[in-house]
Amino acid sequence: MECLCGDSRHLSDLLTDQCAVASRAQLVGHAITLSKIRAEVRADRWQQVHRNVYGLFTGALSRSAELWAGVLTGGVGAVLSHQTAAELDGLVEPQPSGSTVHVTVPVARRVARQPGVQIHYLHRLPTARHPSRTPPRLRIEETVLGLTDASATAAEAMGWVLRACQRRLTTPERLLVAMSEHKKMWWRPMLEGALLDAAAGVQSLLEMRYLRDVERAHGLPGADRQRQGRVLGARVWRDVRYARYRTLVELDGRLGHEADDRHRDMRRDNVATVGGAASLRFGWVDVTASSCEAAAQVALVLTRNGWAGIPGPCGPRCLLPMIMRDSGRYDDAKSS
Repeated sequence: MECLCGDSRHLSDLLTDQCAVASRAQLVGHAITLSKIRAEVRADRWQQVHRNVYGLFTGALSRSAELWAGVLTGGVGAVLSHQTAAELDGLVEPQPSGSTVHVTVPVARRVARQPGVQIHYLHRLPTARHPSRTPPRLRIEETVLGLTDASATAAEAMGWVLRACQRRLTTPERLLVAMSEHKKMWWRPMLEGALLDAAAGVQSLLEMRYLRDVERAHGLPGADRQRQGRVLGARVWRDVRYARYRTLVELDGRLGHEADDRHRDMRRDNVATVGGAASLRFGWVDVTASSCEAAAQVALVLTRNGWAGIPGPCGPRCLLPMIMRDSGRYDDAKSS
Protein backbone atom coordinates (compact mmCIF):
# COMPACT_ATOMS: atom_id res chain seq x y z
CA MET A 1 0.00 0.00 0.00
CA GLU A 2 1.20 3.49 -0.79
CA CYS A 3 2.81 5.32 2.13
CA LEU A 4 0.21 7.89 3.21
CA CYS A 5 1.85 9.44 6.26
CA GLY A 6 4.89 9.23 8.47
CA ASP A 7 3.21 6.56 10.61
CA SER A 8 2.43 4.36 7.64
CA ARG A 9 2.84 1.10 9.57
CA HIS A 10 0.05 1.95 11.98
CA LEU A 11 -2.25 3.19 9.23
CA SER A 12 -1.51 0.12 7.15
CA ASP A 13 -2.45 -2.10 10.10
CA LEU A 14 -5.64 -0.13 10.61
CA LEU A 15 -6.65 -0.46 6.98
CA THR A 16 -5.85 -4.15 6.96
CA ASP A 17 -8.05 -4.69 10.00
CA GLN A 18 -10.88 -2.60 8.55
CA CYS A 19 -10.87 -3.96 4.98
CA ALA A 20 -9.32 -0.71 3.65
CA VAL A 21 -12.18 1.41 5.01
CA ALA A 22 -11.54 4.35 7.36
CA SER A 23 -13.35 7.30 8.83
CA ARG A 24 -12.24 10.86 8.24
CA ALA A 25 -11.29 11.15 11.92
CA GLN A 26 -9.06 8.10 11.64
CA LEU A 27 -7.33 9.42 8.52
CA VAL A 28 -6.80 12.85 10.04
CA GLY A 29 -5.44 11.16 13.15
CA HIS A 30 -2.80 9.58 10.91
CA ALA A 31 -1.81 12.94 9.46
CA ILE A 32 -3.90 12.68 6.28
CA THR A 33 -5.15 16.18 5.52
CA LEU A 34 -8.65 16.97 4.36
CA SER A 35 -7.28 18.29 1.10
CA LYS A 36 -5.47 15.00 0.55
CA ILE A 37 -8.70 13.07 1.16
CA ARG A 38 -10.65 15.26 -1.28
CA ALA A 39 -7.91 14.96 -3.92
CA GLU A 40 -7.85 11.15 -3.71
CA VAL A 41 -11.64 10.99 -4.02
CA ARG A 42 -11.66 13.39 -6.99
CA ALA A 43 -8.99 11.27 -8.69
CA ASP A 44 -11.15 8.15 -8.17
CA ARG A 45 -8.37 6.43 -6.24
CA TRP A 46 -10.51 6.49 -3.11
CA GLN A 47 -14.29 6.52 -2.75
CA GLN A 48 -16.67 8.07 -0.26
CA VAL A 49 -18.85 5.28 1.11
CA HIS A 50 -20.87 7.27 3.65
CA ARG A 51 -20.60 10.72 5.12
CA ASN A 52 -17.04 10.99 6.51
CA VAL A 53 -16.30 7.33 5.69
CA TYR A 54 -14.01 6.34 2.83
CA GLY A 55 -12.87 3.25 1.00
CA LEU A 56 -9.20 3.58 0.12
CA PHE A 57 -9.56 1.54 -3.06
CA THR A 58 -11.45 1.46 -6.34
CA GLY A 59 -14.15 -0.96 -7.35
CA ALA A 60 -17.10 -2.50 -5.55
CA LEU A 61 -17.15 -2.93 -1.78
CA SER A 62 -17.00 -6.43 -0.37
CA ARG A 63 -19.57 -7.36 2.26
CA SER A 64 -16.86 -7.06 4.93
CA ALA A 65 -16.04 -3.53 3.75
CA GLU A 66 -19.74 -2.63 3.86
CA LEU A 67 -19.93 -3.79 7.48
CA TRP A 68 -16.90 -1.72 8.47
CA ALA A 69 -18.28 1.31 6.65
CA GLY A 70 -21.57 0.92 8.49
CA VAL A 71 -20.06 0.69 11.95
CA LEU A 72 -17.66 3.60 11.24
CA THR A 73 -20.52 5.85 10.19
CA GLY A 74 -22.03 5.28 13.65
CA GLY A 75 -19.01 6.88 15.31
CA VAL A 76 -17.08 6.00 18.46
CA GLY A 77 -18.68 3.16 20.40
CA ALA A 78 -20.99 2.06 17.57
CA VAL A 79 -21.47 -1.68 17.01
CA LEU A 80 -23.10 -3.95 14.47
CA SER A 81 -26.38 -5.39 15.73
CA HIS A 82 -29.61 -7.19 14.86
CA GLN A 83 -29.49 -9.16 11.58
CA THR A 84 -25.99 -7.92 10.80
CA ALA A 85 -24.46 -9.13 14.07
CA ALA A 86 -26.48 -12.33 13.63
CA GLU A 87 -24.87 -12.74 10.21
CA LEU A 88 -21.37 -12.42 11.65
CA ASP A 89 -22.04 -14.84 14.50
CA GLY A 90 -23.64 -17.52 12.33
CA LEU A 91 -27.21 -17.08 13.54
CA VAL A 92 -28.33 -16.32 9.96
CA GLU A 93 -26.74 -17.07 6.64
CA PRO A 94 -24.23 -14.58 5.13
CA GLN A 95 -25.99 -11.75 3.35
CA PRO A 96 -25.08 -10.52 -0.13
CA SER A 97 -23.38 -7.19 -0.76
CA GLY A 98 -25.87 -4.36 -0.71
CA SER A 99 -27.95 -5.80 2.15
CA THR A 100 -28.89 -3.43 4.96
CA VAL A 101 -26.26 -2.98 7.67
CA HIS A 102 -27.72 -2.68 11.17
CA VAL A 103 -25.75 -0.45 13.55
CA THR A 104 -26.48 0.40 17.19
CA VAL A 105 -25.16 3.59 18.78
CA PRO A 106 -25.47 5.16 22.26
CA VAL A 107 -28.77 6.93 22.88
CA ALA A 108 -27.02 10.24 23.54
CA ARG A 109 -25.89 10.38 19.91
CA ARG A 110 -27.92 11.05 16.80
CA VAL A 111 -26.59 9.74 13.51
CA ALA A 112 -27.75 11.06 10.15
CA ARG A 113 -29.38 8.54 7.86
CA GLN A 114 -27.08 6.90 5.38
CA PRO A 115 -28.08 4.71 2.41
CA GLY A 116 -27.99 1.03 3.31
CA VAL A 117 -27.50 1.62 7.05
CA GLN A 118 -30.21 1.16 9.70
CA ILE A 119 -29.40 2.96 12.97
CA HIS A 120 -30.64 1.68 16.33
CA TYR A 121 -30.16 3.18 19.81
CA LEU A 122 -29.42 1.41 23.10
CA HIS A 123 -28.99 2.68 26.67
CA ARG A 124 -26.87 -0.27 27.83
CA LEU A 125 -24.46 -0.28 24.92
CA PRO A 126 -21.16 -0.33 26.90
CA THR A 127 -22.12 -3.57 28.66
CA ALA A 128 -24.05 -5.04 25.72
CA ARG A 129 -21.16 -4.89 23.22
CA HIS A 130 -18.79 -7.79 22.81
CA PRO A 131 -15.44 -6.93 24.41
CA SER A 132 -13.16 -8.19 21.64
CA ARG A 133 -14.74 -9.33 18.39
CA THR A 134 -14.27 -7.35 15.21
CA PRO A 135 -15.96 -5.68 13.52
CA PRO A 136 -17.44 -4.36 16.80
CA ARG A 137 -20.77 -6.00 17.53
CA LEU A 138 -23.21 -6.84 20.30
CA ARG A 139 -22.82 -9.93 22.42
CA ILE A 140 -24.77 -12.82 20.90
CA GLU A 141 -27.32 -12.77 23.74
CA GLU A 142 -28.04 -9.07 23.13
CA THR A 143 -28.30 -9.71 19.41
CA VAL A 144 -30.85 -12.47 19.96
CA LEU A 145 -32.94 -10.41 22.36
CA GLY A 146 -32.83 -7.42 20.03
CA LEU A 147 -34.17 -9.62 17.25
CA THR A 148 -36.97 -10.95 19.46
CA ASP A 149 -37.98 -7.38 20.32
CA ALA A 150 -38.17 -6.56 16.61
CA SER A 151 -40.20 -9.69 15.82
CA ALA A 152 -43.71 -9.26 14.47
CA THR A 153 -45.06 -12.52 15.93
CA ALA A 154 -44.52 -14.73 18.94
CA ALA A 155 -43.45 -17.61 16.70
CA GLU A 156 -40.77 -15.45 15.08
CA ALA A 157 -39.47 -14.35 18.49
CA MET A 158 -39.31 -17.93 19.77
CA GLY A 159 -37.57 -18.97 16.58
CA TRP A 160 -34.65 -16.62 17.30
CA VAL A 161 -33.94 -17.94 20.80
CA LEU A 162 -34.32 -21.57 19.78
CA ARG A 163 -32.10 -21.18 16.74
CA ALA A 164 -29.36 -19.56 18.82
CA CYS A 165 -29.45 -22.45 21.28
CA GLN A 166 -29.71 -25.10 18.56
CA ARG A 167 -26.60 -23.73 16.83
CA ARG A 168 -24.84 -23.65 20.22
CA LEU A 169 -24.07 -19.95 19.92
CA THR A 170 -25.32 -19.43 23.47
CA THR A 171 -27.30 -21.26 26.15
CA PRO A 172 -30.80 -20.88 27.60
CA GLU A 173 -29.23 -19.98 30.94
CA ARG A 174 -27.17 -17.14 29.47
CA LEU A 175 -30.17 -15.80 27.58
CA LEU A 176 -32.27 -15.83 30.75
CA VAL A 177 -29.56 -13.86 32.57
CA ALA A 178 -29.44 -11.34 29.73
CA MET A 179 -33.24 -11.04 29.80
CA SER A 180 -33.13 -10.18 33.50
CA GLU A 181 -31.07 -7.10 32.65
CA HIS A 182 -33.74 -5.76 30.25
CA LYS A 183 -36.42 -3.70 31.96
CA LYS A 184 -38.81 -3.84 29.02
CA MET A 185 -39.18 -6.69 26.56
CA TRP A 186 -41.83 -7.86 24.16
CA TRP A 187 -42.87 -11.50 24.58
CA ARG A 188 -41.06 -11.86 27.95
CA PRO A 189 -43.28 -14.52 29.63
CA MET A 190 -43.45 -16.60 26.46
CA LEU A 191 -39.71 -16.37 25.87
CA GLU A 192 -38.91 -17.34 29.44
CA GLY A 193 -41.06 -20.44 29.01
CA ALA A 194 -39.41 -21.21 25.68
CA LEU A 195 -35.95 -20.94 27.23
CA LEU A 196 -36.89 -23.25 30.09
CA ASP A 197 -38.06 -25.76 27.49
CA ALA A 198 -34.83 -25.23 25.54
CA ALA A 199 -32.88 -26.04 28.69
CA ALA A 200 -34.74 -29.38 28.72
CA GLY A 201 -33.53 -30.15 25.19
CA VAL A 202 -36.03 -28.45 22.86
CA GLN A 203 -34.10 -27.02 19.92
CA SER A 204 -36.65 -25.89 17.36
CA LEU A 205 -40.08 -24.32 17.12
CA LEU A 206 -41.47 -27.63 15.86
CA GLU A 207 -40.06 -29.47 18.87
CA MET A 208 -41.62 -26.87 21.17
CA ARG A 209 -45.00 -27.23 19.49
CA TYR A 210 -44.77 -31.01 19.88
CA LEU A 211 -43.89 -30.68 23.57
CA ARG A 212 -46.74 -28.28 24.30
CA ASP A 213 -49.50 -29.21 21.82
CA VAL A 214 -48.98 -32.97 21.56
CA GLU A 215 -47.21 -34.24 24.67
CA ARG A 216 -48.26 -31.93 27.51
CA ALA A 217 -51.68 -30.97 26.19
CA HIS A 218 -52.75 -34.63 26.02
CA GLY A 219 -51.13 -35.93 29.20
CA LEU A 220 -48.46 -38.07 27.58
CA PRO A 221 -45.42 -39.06 29.65
CA GLY A 222 -42.32 -36.88 29.57
CA ALA A 223 -39.59 -37.80 27.11
CA ASP A 224 -35.86 -37.35 26.67
CA ARG A 225 -34.93 -34.83 24.01
CA GLN A 226 -31.98 -34.47 21.66
CA ARG A 227 -30.22 -37.56 22.98
CA GLN A 228 -27.24 -38.85 21.08
CA GLY A 229 -27.20 -42.34 19.61
CA ARG A 230 -25.33 -44.32 16.98
CA VAL A 231 -26.63 -45.84 13.76
CA LEU A 232 -24.28 -48.20 11.93
CA GLY A 233 -21.32 -46.50 13.56
CA ALA A 234 -22.50 -42.93 12.82
CA ARG A 235 -23.62 -40.48 15.48
CA VAL A 236 -27.27 -39.43 15.32
CA TRP A 237 -29.53 -37.30 17.48
CA ARG A 238 -32.96 -38.50 18.57
CA ASP A 239 -35.54 -35.70 18.70
CA VAL A 240 -37.86 -37.31 21.24
CA ARG A 241 -37.24 -40.60 23.05
CA TYR A 242 -39.60 -42.41 25.41
CA ALA A 243 -36.84 -44.78 26.50
CA ARG A 244 -38.88 -46.79 29.01
CA TYR A 245 -41.48 -47.57 26.35
CA ARG A 246 -39.06 -48.15 23.44
CA THR A 247 -40.66 -45.38 21.38
CA LEU A 248 -38.97 -42.71 19.29
CA VAL A 249 -40.53 -39.63 17.72
CA GLU A 250 -38.66 -37.82 14.95
CA LEU A 251 -39.78 -34.31 14.02
CA ASP A 252 -39.13 -33.09 10.52
CA GLY A 253 -39.66 -29.37 10.01
CA ARG A 254 -38.20 -29.24 6.50
CA LEU A 255 -40.51 -28.73 3.55
CA GLY A 256 -38.49 -31.20 1.51
CA HIS A 257 -35.68 -33.70 1.84
CA GLU A 258 -32.57 -34.06 -0.19
CA ALA A 259 -31.84 -37.62 -1.24
CA ASP A 260 -29.03 -38.05 1.29
CA ASP A 261 -31.25 -36.78 4.09
CA ARG A 262 -34.05 -39.17 3.17
CA HIS A 263 -31.63 -42.08 3.12
CA ARG A 264 -30.16 -41.11 6.49
CA ASP A 265 -33.61 -40.77 8.11
CA MET A 266 -34.81 -44.04 6.61
CA ARG A 267 -31.71 -45.84 7.85
CA ARG A 268 -32.12 -44.37 11.32
CA ASP A 269 -35.77 -45.46 11.48
CA ASN A 270 -35.01 -48.92 10.17
CA VAL A 271 -32.23 -49.49 12.70
CA ALA A 272 -34.56 -48.36 15.50
CA THR A 273 -37.19 -50.84 14.34
CA VAL A 274 -34.67 -53.68 14.10
CA GLY A 275 -33.59 -52.84 17.64
CA GLY A 276 -37.13 -53.26 18.92
CA ALA A 277 -38.08 -49.57 19.18
CA ALA A 278 -41.12 -48.07 17.50
CA SER A 279 -40.32 -44.97 15.48
CA LEU A 280 -42.94 -42.35 14.58
CA ARG A 281 -42.27 -39.36 12.33
CA PHE A 282 -44.26 -36.13 12.27
CA GLY A 283 -43.95 -32.97 10.21
CA TRP A 284 -45.06 -29.41 10.84
CA VAL A 285 -48.66 -29.95 9.70
CA ASP A 286 -49.01 -33.09 11.82
CA VAL A 287 -47.95 -31.25 14.96
CA THR A 288 -49.67 -27.91 14.42
CA ALA A 289 -52.88 -28.74 12.53
CA SER A 290 -53.41 -32.36 13.64
CA SER A 291 -51.91 -32.42 17.12
CA CYS A 292 -54.75 -34.52 18.55
CA GLU A 293 -54.29 -37.24 15.93
CA ALA A 294 -50.52 -37.19 16.50
CA ALA A 295 -51.04 -37.49 20.27
CA ALA A 296 -53.40 -40.43 19.77
CA GLN A 297 -50.88 -42.25 17.59
CA VAL A 298 -48.11 -41.73 20.12
CA ALA A 299 -50.41 -42.79 22.98
CA LEU A 300 -51.39 -45.98 21.18
CA VAL A 301 -47.78 -46.97 20.62
CA LEU A 302 -46.81 -46.10 24.19
CA THR A 303 -49.75 -48.12 25.55
CA ARG A 304 -48.81 -51.09 23.38
CA ASN A 305 -45.26 -50.85 24.76
CA GLY A 306 -46.24 -50.84 28.41
CA TRP A 307 -47.36 -47.33 29.35
CA ALA A 308 -50.18 -47.62 31.89
CA GLY A 309 -51.15 -43.97 31.84
CA ILE A 310 -54.32 -42.48 30.41
CA PRO A 311 -54.06 -39.70 27.82
CA GLY A 312 -56.56 -36.92 28.07
CA PRO A 313 -58.27 -34.49 25.69
CA CYS A 314 -56.70 -31.10 25.13
CA GLY A 315 -60.14 -29.47 25.01
CA PRO A 316 -63.84 -30.06 24.31
CA ARG A 317 -63.26 -30.67 20.60
CA CYS A 318 -60.22 -32.91 20.97
CA LEU A 319 -60.20 -35.91 18.65
CA LEU A 320 -57.95 -38.07 20.83
CA PRO A 321 -60.74 -39.84 22.81
CA MET A 322 -62.59 -40.77 19.60
CA ILE A 323 -59.45 -42.13 17.94
CA MET A 324 -58.50 -44.07 21.06
CA ARG A 325 -62.04 -45.50 21.38
CA ASP A 326 -62.03 -46.57 17.76
CA SER A 327 -58.82 -48.48 18.52
CA GLY A 328 -60.46 -50.22 21.48
CA ARG A 329 -57.81 -48.89 23.89
CA TYR A 330 -59.29 -45.78 25.53
CA ASP A 331 -62.19 -47.30 27.47
CA ASP A 332 -60.06 -50.29 28.45
CA ALA A 333 -57.40 -48.00 29.88
CA LYS A 334 -59.96 -45.92 31.78
CA SER A 335 -61.67 -48.95 33.25
CA SER A 336 -58.39 -50.37 34.48
